[in-house]
Amino acid sequence: MASIHSTTVVDRHAEIAEDVAIGPFCVIGPHVALKPGVVVEPHVVIGGHTTVGERTHVFPFASIGLKPQDLKFAGELTELVIGTDNQIREHVTMNPGTSGGGGVTRVGNGGLFMVGAHVAHDCRIGDNVIMANNATLGGHVAIEDFAIIGGLSAVHQFVRIGRNAMIGGMSGVEQDVIPFGSVMGNRARLSGLNIVGLKRHGFSRDDIQSLRNAYRQLFAEGATLAERAAQIEQEFGGCAPVRQIVDFMKADSQRGLCRPRDGHVD
Repeated sequence: MASIHSTTVVDRHAEIAEDVAIGPFCVIGPHVALKPGVVVEPHVVIGGHTTVGERTHVFPFASIGLKPQDLKFAGELTELVIGTDNQIREHVTMNPGTSGGGGVTRVGNGGLFMVGAHVAHDCRIGDNVIMANNATLGGHVAIEDFAIIGGLSAVHQFVRIGRNAMIGGMSGVEQDVIPFGSVMGNRARLSGLNIVGLKRHGFSRDDIQSLRNAYRQLFAEGATLAERAAQIEQEFGGCAPVRQIVDFMKADSQRGLCRPRDGHVD
């Protein structure tokens, strides 16, 4: 049977797997599903229509699945779906979706959400994402796999962050960040590629060099961005990471693309 402390309140309609462990003074709502291996530390509240995936560990004072911070929300039935093997640290907040965003906030697998991080309504978070202390996502943000969101940073509503991108601490991100990009600053601008992250994840020397060359050409002066993207697609299309950048740029964007400051192409 699940291990549930006597001071914790678990609604009788909640779905609790047999080996779940829930510490003291927690509140688990009626539409919550805790999958096998989930650990919930003391003083956690999990409400709404929320699913927490296998082996996810939720730390004290997290608030998961409660009403989204959106004045347009009218109590409609929406969901928060959290994947497997996540670490959700102290004071993290994650909100469900809204009818205006598809109704689901979705968090992938293997993420680390450090103290005070916030995942707003209708966000889509990929696998192995790290959000550092007090990093904040506005509504409808999409974060691809292996991206890192630095501490005290804020990502504007509807922005997309590409896979393996690095958002420097205390950055304000208003526009989409290409895969493998590194951005920083108040109203962040691209500062190059996330070379450290590429090496950590085992990208080959050839792929990194192709990414460097493609990045320089993509943000060089002359021609339009679309023309330069077509050029690198033709020249480096055989390199899978470059292909991912081109595909990211072709996808619909509501915020435009984050670019380097004038004259600062690495």
